[in-house]
Amino acid sequence: MSHKIAVLGGDGIGPEVTAEAVKVLKATGAPLEFEYAPVGGAAYDESGHPLPPATLDLCKRADAVLFGAVGGPRYDNLQPAELRPEIGALLALRSELNLYANVRPAKTLRALLQASPLKGTKGAIDLVVVRELTGGIYFGKPRERRDNGTTAVDTCIYHRFEIERIGARAFEVARARGHEIVSVDKANVLETSRLWREVITEMAAANPDVKVSHMLIDNCAMQLVREPQQFDVILTENMFGDVLSDEASMVTGSLGLLPSASLSDAREGHVFGLFEPVHGSAPDIAGQGRANPLAAILSAAMMMRYSFDDAASADRIERSVEEALEAGIRTADIFEKNCRLVSTTEMGDAIAQRLGSG
Repeated sequence: MSHKIAVLGGDGIGPEVTAEAVKVLKATGAPLEFEYAPVGGAAYDESGHPLPPATLDLCKRADAVLFGAVGGPRYDNLQPAELRPEIGALLALRSELNLYANVRPAKTLRALLQASPLKGTKGAIDLVVVRELTGGIYFGKPRERRDNGTTAVDTCIYHRFEIERIGARAFEVARARGHEIVSVDKANVLETSRLWREVITEMAAANPDVKVSHMLIDNCAMQLVREPQQFDVILTENMFGDVLSDEASMVTGSLGLLPSASLSDAREGHVFGLFEPVHGSAPDIAGQGRANPLAAILSAAMMMRYSFDDAASADRIERSVEEALEAGIRTADIFEKNCRLVSTTEMGDAIAQRLGSG
């Protein structure tokens, strides 16, 4: 039985890096089918909306979604705001597909240890940020301008069920790793964070095999720079998770290296998810063959592991990435002296060839 993947390349470098992820997925030999659809600014240019009904329908019919990137300066001031790709496409997909659990691993690759701004072994990290993705301030209403534009309002709302379900996902992730969670909030100030801490504390008591501690967001941000090895699984709400996951990615040395999975509940026996690199659309380098496809390729590996329960293919992809890097193959963003500089497609070829020979 084959798995159907909706491929949404999007804008900027999104189509370029997604094409390399598809190339690598095909090289695994797994039974996969690919169907393409426009999203983001490209879809807006074509149809007047960043998430056309046909694209959303394809995602709902698919077994998983492989996503590139959306947005760019051309679309930043579109009105109403729901027409902007980040809001009208990406946030809308998260809401429509119930993608409430964002799983973002931040792992230093051995061959790129010196790329970390934390030099030496201090930059060697292996952690996962589990971020609640469909609640909090990004989705709270009202969201509006008042008093002739002199006042802006955003609303942060969390419900107990939202915290419980992301907490349950974090316990699953922790059990597959080091059995330890740091739950991050701002409980000394925010009422939503106080509810968050209460619920996670209750869940910790019911799951004694996993060690749970609490940390305030400002302290966590500092500790990620000071001593990142102390973290295994970081569990947090939407906005805090957005910031912390990007910070963790930079500790590894490049935003272009890290994958992510946005997961929903099980659908017909497998976990439905949208898989995407954490980097943006980078329109300044689009079409130049300079984009690093590794984050998209590693996102494809997460798809095989989380949605299709194919850990063997996921391990093969990740191992091939490591082998290519250890062979000195580099795109421009991670280029080092005495390495071989390659294009986006050449990096994809290097990974696919290693899969084919493995």
